Amino acid sequence: MNNDGTICRIESKDVYVIDDKHRREIRCSMRGKFKKEFNLKKDKLFQTDIAVVGDRVIFSHNADGTGVIHTIQKRGNYLSRKAPRIKGASYRGQRLEQIVASNIDNFFIISSFSQPNFNNKAIDRFLVTGESSHLNTVIVINKIDLDFDDELPPWSQLYEEIGYTVVNTSAKTKIGIDNLRLLIRGKTNLFWGHSGVGKSSLLNALYSNLDLAIGEISTATQKGKHTTVTVSMLEPEPGTFIIDTPGIREIDPYGIRKEDLSHYFLEFKEFIPLCKYNSCTHNHEPDCGVINAVESGKISEIRYDSYLRILETIEDDLYF
Repeated sequence: MNNDGTICRIESKDVYVIDDKHRREIRCSMRGKFKKEFNLKKDKLFQTDIAVVGDRVIFSHNADGTGVIHTIQKRGNYLSRKAPRIKGASYRGQRLEQIVASNIDNFFIISSFSQPNFNNKAIDRFLVTGESSHLNTVIVINKIDLDFDDELPPWSQLYEEIGYTVVNTSAKTKIGIDNLRLLIRGKTNLFWGHSGVGKSSLLNALYSNLDLAIGEISTATQKGKHTTVTVSMLEPEPGTFIIDTPGIREIDPYGIRKEDLSHYFLEFKEFIPLCKYNSCTHNHEPDCGVINAVESGKISEIRYDSYLRILETIEDDLYF
């Protein structure tokens, strides 16, 4: 008898699935056909993941209580990044796509005001990743109890004026926790951010039953230490799912061409049609609508600087 479920975590060859009917976790294996089919794909070198957390699957039960996955359903969406660089890659910039999770309703970018310090450039990279995956993206700025000089409001205003929802929180004092809980209730939510921004503390403040391990901040580097080591899906209350991810040091969006990057900066969109050249990269070209908007104050210079920095790091991979 076949059953429907959702992958909630993957450990080596074991794939754990939440059974739709009984709401319990089943340890499953994957039929060998998946690896065979995966290796036959034309783009097999581009992607590293056959199955990921969030994937909807069809599986059957074994007599010993384990299961076997027969079908991985088509993904509604997914979030990915460039996988770490491969040693001995044949071509300059050769990178694989690492899928983080799939079938996501809300993508929460978790930042911190301090310890580690607020990093708008990192937020902008996460935003490009979310926009390129067509996800509903929310910015969470945690540890606002450390904002002693009221420096945060201009940053919140910057992103709100672009059109993003910004939630300022403090896991320590519980500021903003109720607002955040309303946004995630009844949805599948992915939480992602740099190490040390307080993601686990935030999740514990939202749902004390999670009891996630809390990391420390290195006093030497002001960077966090990993506490979450694998991607996992949690269900803190019926119908609400949180995909918890390991903190990362850097984020590199996958599969974006230089001529497409500007489309993932929302405030650029109305000015792109004003460019003289269709292939304008909004960097040095004359009669550029985006550059004119920056010079007239209609686009933030801070965001435009982020755009240029990301533009410089986009590699002309053979994959795109």
